[in-house]
Amino acid sequence: MRTGHRSRHARFARGSALRFAARLRVPARHAYARVATMGQPEATRAAAPTTVGKAMLNKYARAFFTRVLTPFAAFLIRRGVSPDTVTLIGTAGVVAGALVFYPRGEFFWGTVVITLFVFSDLVDGNMARQLGRSSRWGAFLDSTLDRVADGAIFGGFALWYAGQGDDNVLCAVSIFCLASGQVVSYTKARGESIGLPVAVNGLVERAERLVISLVAAGFAGLHAFGVPGIQWLLPIALWIVAVGSLVTLIQRVVTVRRESAEAEAAARQSTSEAAQ
Repeated sequence: MRTGHRSRHARFARGSALRFAARLRVPARHAYARVATMGQPEATRAAAPTTVGKAMLNKYARAFFTRVLTPFAAFLIRRGVSPDTVTLIGTAGVVAGALVFYPRGEFFWGTVVITLFVFSDLVDGNMARQLGRSSRWGAFLDSTLDRVADGAIFGGFALWYAGQGDDNVLCAVSIFCLASGQVVSYTKARGESIGLPVAVNGLVERAERLVISLVAAGFAGLHAFGVPGIQWLLPIALWIVAVGSLVTLIQRVVTVRRESAEAEAAARQSTSEAAQ
């Protein structure tokens, strides 16, 4: 999601999180934190060691790519290209790379194409910052097209295993990765929309799903160039993503249930105190 964009639901969730923290006497700075991970905002507890590690890694990685991509973003702005156009072109490139190359087993070249277009997610945000623009529409467009791109990538894997790959089990695993990734994103968005912070970083979130899958696919594609045994990296990666996504889904469901119970208990206590 572009830096600088904040949706109505995100602001509502932050306000609710702070009010909820106040009732429980939790310091506000720990109530809600945003860590941008490849287009997907994630709420997290500041005290969690793994969260700090992810945040620091993301901070330095984004700082590096910001320096590298800023001149290119400025060039596009001078040519009159809008951030939304970059978002649309980037998603189209990812979808084309995944659905043209992956079903034919050309994992190396497919990953090269996808990786090139994935950087559009950083370019459009850089452009938005330079232009000083912030809109709910831009945030919505980014999040929606991120889901489309994810679906195309794992859909491409499923098509390969359903066809020339001839492995129904891995086809099913690919479809599970596709579906679970969408549901993991939905659980967080839905939890925030009802005013809960969903303060948990899952085991395998969107950034991890993409990195694990694309790196494994790229190396697996080297089998076509004569590298022996490396084709097994992709099936291993898909199993890791599938199991990790399931764990993440369970983590978020459990967290929402706990936060919901705590919020309702705090509300009942507040009502009882007001009535006395």
